[in-house]
Amino acid sequence: MIFQSFHDKFPAIAEAETKAIQVFQNNDYGLPPDSYIFVELFCNDKKCDCRRVFFDVFSENKNASVALICWGWESRDFYKKWLGIYDSALITELIGPSLNVGSPQSELAPAILLMIEELLKNNIAYCERIKMHYKLFKGKKK
Repeated sequence: MIFQSFHDKFPAIAEAETKAIQVFQNNDYGLPPDSYIFVELFCNDKKCDCRRVFFDVFSENKNASVALICWGWESRDFYKKWLGIYDSALITELIGPSLNVGSPQSELAPAILLMIEELLKNNIAYCERIKMHYKLFKGKKK
């Protein structure tokens, strides 16, 4: 699987809808004040329907990626069927937001994960927008 930025295929939509969070001093996450941009990456394998997004979280102040967070929004049953095997640990890793195990992470990554967990839990409209971006990227009908 190769992950590609949503921006590559839909630059105008990405420009208008990419999430950026401005974090101020003394925030709940212990993050330094900064603007954190959540660049969406999706699997570009046409045969794959993993229903996952990777957020490459970019720090404006550092001018660098500071976390790679994956989020799978489907159920355990969906991922069991998608994998074709029952591997409880792997399925658990696929569901919900988590730090991508195979990617380098900065010291800020755990705090950014907490921030995105709260965002995904509390912002249904944003979750639905990510799912719509996935469908657009994959060329699926609504």
